[in-house]
Amino acid sequence: MSRIRIIGGQWRSRLLPVAAVPGLRPTPDSVRERLFNWLGQDLDGLHCLDLFAGTGVLGFEAASRGAASVTLVERDARAFGKLREAVELLPAPQVRLVRGDALEFAAQPPQRFDVLFLDPPYGKGLLDRVVPHLPHLLTDDAVIYCEAEQPVPALGDYRATREGRAGQVHYQLLERS
Repeated sequence: MSRIRIIGGQWRSRLLPVAAVPGLRPTPDSVRERLFNWLGQDLDGLHCLDLFAGTGVLGFEAASRGAASVTLVERDARAFGKLREAVELLPAPQVRLVRGDALEFAAQPPQRFDVLFLDPPYGKGLLDRVVPHLPHLLTDDAVIYCEAEQPVPALGDYRATREGRAGQVHYQLLERS
Protein backbone atom coordinates (compact mmCIF):
# COMPACT_ATOMS: atom_id res chain seq x y z
CA MET A 1 0.00 0.00 0.00
CA SER A 2 1.19 3.48 -0.87
CA ARG A 3 1.36 6.24 1.76
CA ILE A 4 1.93 9.97 1.87
CA ARG A 5 3.36 11.97 4.76
CA ILE A 6 1.88 15.14 6.26
CA ILE A 7 4.73 17.65 6.51
CA GLY A 8 3.43 20.26 8.98
CA GLY A 9 1.05 21.17 11.77
CA GLN A 10 -0.43 18.95 14.47
CA TRP A 11 -0.20 15.77 12.35
CA ARG A 12 3.35 16.41 11.14
CA SER A 13 5.06 13.17 10.01
CA ARG A 14 1.83 11.14 10.11
CA LEU A 15 1.47 8.75 7.18
CA LEU A 16 -1.83 8.52 5.30
CA PRO A 17 -2.99 5.72 2.99
CA VAL A 18 -3.16 6.47 -0.75
CA ALA A 19 -5.23 4.55 -3.28
CA ALA A 20 -3.55 3.01 -6.33
CA VAL A 21 -5.58 4.96 -8.88
CA PRO A 22 -4.16 5.65 -12.36
CA GLY A 23 -3.36 9.35 -12.83
CA LEU A 24 -3.29 10.15 -9.10
CA ARG A 25 -0.39 12.57 -8.50
CA PRO A 26 0.26 13.38 -4.84
CA THR A 27 1.68 16.90 -4.47
CA PRO A 28 5.40 16.46 -3.60
CA ASP A 29 6.63 17.44 -0.11
CA SER A 30 8.77 20.30 -1.47
CA VAL A 31 5.79 21.82 -3.31
CA ARG A 32 3.53 21.51 -0.25
CA GLU A 33 6.21 23.16 1.88
CA ARG A 34 6.35 26.12 -0.52
CA LEU A 35 2.53 26.32 -0.73
CA PHE A 36 2.12 26.54 3.05
CA ASN A 37 4.92 29.10 3.25
CA TRP A 38 2.86 31.16 0.79
CA LEU A 39 -0.43 30.62 2.63
CA GLY A 40 1.07 30.87 6.10
CA GLN A 41 1.49 27.96 8.48
CA ASP A 42 -1.55 28.89 10.57
CA LEU A 43 -4.88 28.53 8.78
CA ASP A 44 -7.02 29.07 11.92
CA GLY A 45 -10.61 29.88 11.07
CA LEU A 46 -10.28 29.32 7.32
CA HIS A 47 -12.63 27.13 5.29
CA CYS A 48 -10.79 25.13 2.64
CA LEU A 49 -11.99 23.15 -0.36
CA ASP A 50 -9.96 20.48 -2.17
CA LEU A 51 -12.17 20.15 -5.23
CA PHE A 52 -10.43 17.24 -6.99
CA ALA A 53 -9.11 15.70 -3.78
CA GLY A 54 -7.36 12.54 -5.00
CA THR A 55 -5.02 11.72 -2.09
CA GLY A 56 -6.52 14.61 -0.08
CA VAL A 57 -3.05 15.58 1.09
CA LEU A 58 -3.53 19.32 0.48
CA GLY A 59 -6.73 19.31 2.52
CA PHE A 60 -5.19 17.21 5.30
CA GLU A 61 -2.20 19.59 5.42
CA ALA A 62 -4.65 22.51 5.80
CA ALA A 63 -6.56 20.72 8.57
CA SER A 64 -3.27 19.88 10.29
CA ARG A 65 -2.51 23.62 10.32
CA GLY A 66 -5.77 24.59 12.03
CA ALA A 67 -8.29 25.16 9.22
CA ALA A 68 -11.80 25.45 10.69
CA SER A 69 -13.14 23.15 8.01
CA VAL A 70 -11.83 21.26 5.02
CA THR A 71 -14.08 19.75 2.35
CA LEU A 72 -12.63 17.04 0.11
CA VAL A 73 -14.54 16.22 -3.08
CA GLU A 74 -13.60 12.98 -4.86
CA ARG A 75 -15.42 10.93 -7.48
CA ASP A 76 -13.27 7.77 -7.59
CA ALA A 77 -14.53 5.09 -5.17
CA ARG A 78 -11.05 3.73 -4.31
CA ALA A 79 -9.58 7.18 -3.65
CA PHE A 80 -12.67 8.12 -1.62
CA GLY A 81 -12.30 4.96 0.50
CA LYS A 82 -8.71 5.91 1.37
CA LEU A 83 -9.81 9.46 2.25
CA ARG A 84 -12.40 8.02 4.66
CA GLU A 85 -9.71 5.76 6.14
CA ALA A 86 -7.40 8.77 6.68
CA VAL A 87 -10.15 10.82 8.37
CA GLU A 88 -10.78 7.98 10.83
CA LEU A 89 -7.07 7.29 11.34
CA LEU A 90 -6.10 10.85 12.34
CA PRO A 91 -9.01 11.48 13.51
CA ALA A 92 -10.04 14.60 11.59
CA PRO A 93 -13.59 15.70 12.50
CA GLN A 94 -13.15 19.06 10.71
CA VAL A 95 -12.69 17.23 7.38
CA ARG A 96 -15.90 16.69 5.42
CA LEU A 97 -15.87 14.11 2.64
CA VAL A 98 -18.07 14.43 -0.43
CA ARG A 99 -18.18 11.58 -2.92
CA GLY A 100 -19.24 12.99 -6.25
CA ASP A 101 -18.46 15.11 -9.26
CA ALA A 102 -16.34 18.19 -8.54
CA LEU A 103 -18.11 20.39 -11.10
CA GLU A 104 -21.56 19.46 -9.75
CA PHE A 105 -20.35 20.32 -6.23
CA ALA A 106 -18.90 23.63 -7.49
CA ALA A 107 -22.21 24.51 -9.14
CA GLN A 108 -24.10 24.28 -5.82
CA PRO A 109 -21.66 24.59 -2.91
CA PRO A 110 -23.09 24.41 0.63
CA GLN A 111 -20.94 27.40 1.66
CA ARG A 112 -18.23 29.76 0.37
CA PHE A 113 -14.57 28.91 0.89
CA ASP A 114 -11.45 30.93 1.78
CA VAL A 115 -8.91 28.61 0.15
CA LEU A 116 -9.48 26.50 -2.97
CA PHE A 117 -7.07 23.72 -3.90
CA LEU A 118 -7.33 22.81 -7.61
CA ASP A 119 -5.37 19.85 -8.95
CA PRO A 120 -7.72 18.26 -11.48
CA PRO A 121 -6.92 15.39 -13.84
CA TYR A 122 -4.84 16.74 -16.71
CA GLY A 123 -5.95 17.14 -20.32
CA LYS A 124 -9.69 17.39 -19.67
CA GLY A 125 -10.18 21.19 -19.60
CA LEU A 126 -11.51 21.02 -16.04
CA LEU A 127 -9.91 24.26 -14.83
CA ASP A 128 -11.82 26.27 -17.45
CA ARG A 129 -15.03 24.50 -16.41
CA VAL A 130 -14.53 25.54 -12.74
CA VAL A 131 -14.14 29.27 -13.56
CA PRO A 132 -17.88 30.09 -13.94
CA HIS A 133 -18.47 28.74 -10.41
CA LEU A 134 -15.75 30.77 -8.65
CA PRO A 135 -17.95 33.79 -7.72
CA HIS A 136 -20.37 31.74 -5.59
CA LEU A 137 -17.77 29.16 -4.51
CA LEU A 138 -15.27 31.58 -2.93
CA THR A 139 -15.26 34.37 -0.35
CA ASP A 140 -14.25 37.87 -1.48
CA ASP A 141 -10.65 37.52 -0.28
CA ALA A 142 -10.17 33.86 -1.14
CA VAL A 143 -7.01 32.44 -2.70
CA ILE A 144 -6.66 29.59 -5.18
CA TYR A 145 -3.80 27.12 -5.31
CA CYS A 146 -3.61 25.43 -8.69
CA GLU A 147 -1.51 22.61 -10.16
CA ALA A 148 -1.57 21.98 -13.89
CA GLU A 149 0.44 20.59 -16.79
CA GLN A 150 1.14 24.15 -17.98
CA PRO A 151 1.32 27.58 -16.31
CA VAL A 152 -2.04 29.08 -15.30
CA PRO A 153 -1.60 32.88 -15.31
CA ALA A 154 -5.29 33.50 -14.54
CA LEU A 155 -8.58 31.84 -13.64
CA GLY A 156 -11.53 34.21 -14.04
CA ASP A 157 -10.82 37.29 -11.87
CA TYR A 158 -7.88 35.58 -10.17
CA ARG A 159 -4.28 36.22 -11.24
CA ALA A 160 -1.17 34.22 -10.39
CA THR A 161 0.85 36.06 -7.73
CA ARG A 162 3.34 33.26 -7.03
CA GLU A 163 4.41 30.30 -9.10
CA GLY A 164 6.80 27.42 -9.34
CA ARG A 165 7.53 24.24 -11.23
CA ALA A 166 8.38 20.71 -10.10
CA GLY A 167 9.24 18.41 -12.99
CA GLN A 168 6.31 18.51 -15.43
CA VAL A 169 3.97 20.18 -12.92
CA HIS A 170 3.36 23.92 -12.81
CA TYR A 171 1.87 25.29 -9.59
CA GLN A 172 0.67 28.75 -8.70
CA LEU A 173 -1.12 30.79 -6.08
CA LEU A 174 -3.85 32.98 -7.56
CA GLU A 175 -5.49 35.98 -5.90
CA ARG A 176 -8.35 38.24 -6.97
CA SER A 177 -7.00 41.10 -9.06
